[in-house]
Amino acid sequence: MPETGQSWQQAFKGLPEEAARVRAWAGGRVQHIDAPLVAHELFVAILGTRPDVIEMTVSTAGARARITATGPAELNALHTHGPGLAIIAGLSRHSGVTTDARGLWAQLQVGS
Repeated sequence: MPETGQSWQQAFKGLPEEAARVRAWAGGRVQHIDAPLVAHELFVAILGTRPDVIEMTVSTAGARARITATGPAELNALHTHGPGLAIIAGLSRHSGVTTDARGLWAQLQVGS
């Protein structure tokens, strides 16, 4: 049986005060207690590159949800191995760097 899902994408200004909007946006789309915090940490990691815009994506498929934050610049080790990434790794089932190295993602298990 094929899995079905949805995907949402939203651009946020690359400003610290946007983090609250990111948390609310992600929490409204993923029914998982840690989704807002994971989205926040992904956003903050990309924010370190000082982008004008950060693109947030939430995709669901079956019992999985993937949250991705992407900026315009390639990430360096500071952005892909900071303390926030330890939080993301601890709260998510899987996490990593996007194939173009401009973003970070985390997968959460949702539902039963």
